[in-house]
Amino acid sequence: QVQLTESGGGSVQAGGSLRLSCLASQDPYNSGSNCVGWFRQAPGKEREGVAHIDRLGNTQHYADSVKGRFTISQDNAKNAMYLQMNNLEPEDSAVYYCVHGDCYAGSWLSMDYWGNGTLVTISS
Repeated sequence: QVQLTESGGGSVQAGGSLRLSCLASQDPYNSGSNCVGWFRQAPGKEREGVAHIDRLGNTQHYADSVKGRFTISQDNAKNAMYLQMNNLEPEDSAVYYCVHGDCYAGSWLSMDYWGNGTLVTISS
């Protein structure tokens, strides 16, 4: 069972930046996953995929709402994944979840492991 732990959430003003981190208890790519990424869920809204990346880091996908502002990256040697969030907007406020699973052609096929989430609050 893979355990995922997020950190880095917090409260910032609009226009600010945060960097989220996700540390996995084991190598996701040796645990059956072929991609890792971030989802978020705001109060009263559906959960949405924010960004994901494949094993080699050659393929990255972003939600339209965060393109140009967020950057996903990973350090496979540390079983770590990151989400650099710049120019944050109040609409980015949500609980952000680290996810491991399978992806194909830019879409998630399955989300197999989830972290407990980290809260991001952006004030205007």
